[in-house]
Amino acid sequence: MFSADLRARAETLLAAARAQGLKLATAESCTGGLIASLLTEIAGSSDVLDRGFVTYSNQAKEDMLGVPAGLLRQHGAVSEAVARAMAEGAIRASTAQLSIAVTGIAGPGGGTEEKPVGLVHIAAARAGEATLHRECRFGDIGRSEIRLASVEAALEMMAQLL
Repeated sequence: MFSADLRARAETLLAAARAQGLKLATAESCTGGLIASLLTEIAGSSDVLDRGFVTYSNQAKEDMLGVPAGLLRQHGAVSEAVARAMAEGAIRASTAQLSIAVTGIAGPGGGTEEKPVGLVHIAAARAGEATLHRECRFGDIGRSEIRLASVEAALEMMAQLL
């Protein structure tokens, strides 16, 4: 399902988290659970991955992660502020100490001049530390390609917190 390289990177991430005694949680919108899926492809991931939230709708972001409705109205779901709130909410709503959140526009429709197809915001949170953020502009490279590029970028960000 995933490339050998991506699987190897996921194994490395899980091993590093395991060595530090950390649990992970994912909060995914445009990736629809692909990050959690990749992590669970690895045998033994259950001792590191606590849970994954697929919060595709704004209501799900509010209900499951505690993202404030006002934040969603003010910035839109595809924004730095919402990505950060998703990552921090995943920590609060789980037993994890490390989380990753992804929200973006995978296309083919839904983009605007301000927020084009391929715009993805990723945030990584570690309990007690500042939340990291990265804005990716992958371009209109195709829905599957945007989603997989987002997974790859998310793994890189999680590794930064380990």
